[in-house]
Amino acid sequence: MKDADAFAALYNREVQAVLVFIARRTLDAELALDLTAETFAQAFRGRRAFRGTSEAEERAWLFTIARRQIGRYHRRGAVERRALEALGATLPPAGEDDLREIEELAGLDTLRAVLGHELERLSHDQREALRLRVVEERPYPEVADALGVSEQTARARVSRGLRALAQALEPRLAMEDLR
Repeated sequence: MKDADAFAALYNREVQAVLVFIARRTLDAELALDLTAETFAQAFRGRRAFRGTSEAEERAWLFTIARRQIGRYHRRGAVERRALEALGATLPPAGEDDLREIEELAGLDTLRAVLGHELERLSHDQREALRLRVVEERPYPEVADALGVSEQTARARVSRGLRALAQALEPRLAMEDLR
C-alpha cells in the first residue's frame, strides 16, 4: 500500500468503520471526526512501513492507530482544551446534520443510555470518584481530599469503576463494531 491510489481505496473502504469505532468510544461525534482524520493522517504518513498484505491486516493496522489516537486524546486532551480556552480560541464546529448522522450511525443514544445504566450499577463511592476524576478532571490528590480518603484509595476507586464500565460496555462495543 505504498501508493496513494491504494491508500485512497483503503480510506474509502474503512473510513466509516473507523469513524463509528471512535464515536462509540468517545461518545462525541465531532471529536470522532477529528480523531478519524488524525488516524488516517497517521496511516498515510506510515503507509510505506506497513508490511501487511491483506485487507484484514490493513483494517487491524488502522484500528490500532485509531486506539492510539483515542489514548493520546485522553492523555493530552485536557491540557489542550485548557490552552485553547485560555487563548480564547475555538475550533470551527462540524455541521449539525453531519454530527446527527454520525451519532445515528454509531448508535450513540443507545450507548449513552447503557453507560448511564452501568454507572448506576457502580457503588456510590466509585461513581463519585469517577465524577471527580473523569468528568471534572481533578487531579488525584484533590479527588482524595474531596472523598476523605487516601490518594491510593481514590486511584483504586477510579480504576475499579473504569474497569467495571469497560467490562460491561466492551462486549457491546465489540458486537456493534462487527456489524
